[in-house]
Amino acid sequence: MAHSTGKYADFEGLRDRAVTLRRAGLSRRQIRDRLHVDNNDILNRLLEGEPPPAWTSRPNAKDDLRAKARELRLEGWTYDQIQMELGCSKSSISLWVRDLPRPERRDPTEQARLAARKRWEHELAVRDAERQESKAAAASEIGALTDRELFLLGVGLYWAEGSKDKPYARREKVQFVNSDPGVIRVFLAWLDLLRVERERRRYAVMIHETADISGAERYWADLVGADSSAFNKTTLKRHNPKTVRKNVGENYRGCLVVNVLQGAELYRRIEGAWYGIVGAVRPSDLSNRT
Repeated sequence: MAHSTGKYADFEGLRDRAVTLRRAGLSRRQIRDRLHVDNNDILNRLLEGEPPPAWTSRPNAKDDLRAKARELRLEGWTYDQIQMELGCSKSSISLWVRDLPRPERRDPTEQARLAARKRWEHELAVRDAERQESKAAAASEIGALTDRELFLLGVGLYWAEGSKDKPYARREKVQFVNSDPGVIRVFLAWLDLLRVERERRRYAVMIHETADISGAERYWADLVGADSSAFNKTTLKRHNPKTVRKNVGENYRGCLVVNVLQGAELYRRIEGAWYGIVGAVRPSDLSNRT
């Protein structure tokens, strides 16, 4: 490989950084300046296969750059700052913004704060790109689930989120509560695997009284594919004026309760399977069996 020594010796590491920056929305010039890559051939190889961000695409790229340059100029940015941000020449910037008023000279400490904020915004974008890449890679490793894998997964989910029988309160019933639609979908797929008939499933919504109650009821009914006859009365959580709620917004839909009618035998199977999992991990650690 060319340039096997010198500042391009760690080519793969440099490529990983370049790809991360590209996916965070940086232009070639910005990546070049960030990574100090002054060789166009090397830069081409680093970005091979990575499409440019939408804002740099032709035919509207120059128009978008011009609009962004004018926006930044109106915010008080200097030519040097705009050039560093957008990666275009000062002559182009001068042509685009020459009709705008010259920005007032800022306090050096304010300029330093603005520069630091901009660097931090770029850093956040890079970190977010890295997070999304890690999540996508992990998701791609899963593939299809076998029936055994889904069975064990469902047992673990239930033991974390489902109701449990206690020596002091015998209640061998199957009741599962969660607010995550993905968790609910997995649990329902698990019930399908165990051939729990749809007629034995009952649902109920638990939600704060100030939320969009009817919208939440429709959402959960659509998700589980059941009509109103399968739903019990919605449980409302009363509002405490001293509490600042964080579970607000259009994505807040409360929790869904899933009950299985005549579920005592299924509960016993779940509990037995769970302790089988515990025993497989640590055969001697069965002291919490109820």
